[in-house]
Amino acid sequence: MTAPEGRGIAGRAGTFRILHVSTGNVCRSPITERLTRHALVDRLGDPLQGGLIVESAGTWGHEGAPMEANAEVVLADFGADATGFTGRELLDEHVIRADLVLTATRDHRAQVISMGHSAGLRTFTLKEFTRLVRAIDPATLPDAREEGVVERARALVRAAAALRGWLLAPTAEADEVYDPYGAPITFFRSIGDEISQALDPVVTALTGVSAPR
Repeated sequence: MTAPEGRGIAGRAGTFRILHVSTGNVCRSPITERLTRHALVDRLGDPLQGGLIVESAGTWGHEGAPMEANAEVVLADFGADATGFTGRELLDEHVIRADLVLTATRDHRAQVISMGHSAGLRTFTLKEFTRLVRAIDPATLPDAREEGVVERARALVRAAAALRGWLLAPTAEADEVYDPYGAPITFFRSIGDEISQALDPVVTALTGVSAPR
């Protein structure tokens, strides 16, 4: 099965593909996908110039399913767009094509890595990647204006992978984004806030551009 076209921000050679993974691909990973896209638009203005593709899938993904209604509400709170989203089951080809896989939980990370495809060095939980990114000196990364966002993003993943064994989470739960499926909107909003806060330093590190104030 071929992954649907048009899911990402860009779709051309010389791109960097970010894959967000959760369980059903109707709550956490759709929120993370669309908030990432929204943040990239804020940073880059014309995201097609950045070469970053953002997608999502679920380890038990509901193929073709719409996003949960509460997830759409959360995206609207942030001014992000839920239009056109459909759920996907995680396939080997999604992992093969991804340059960076960010999962909601450690269990999702383990499932992605178990699929093979040398995914271990490019698969992190979202919060784990945030923690590692915060420890990387931006001056050690390629300048996106000179070498491009794609080269900067690839260097960031390599640097984060090198730090993984040295910078551990304070607790196991610190790297988890819990599932809001079936929960009230208040819990969805708290998860949306967690995801947004985790994404901010990641998108800044990827692009070299801070969020507009």
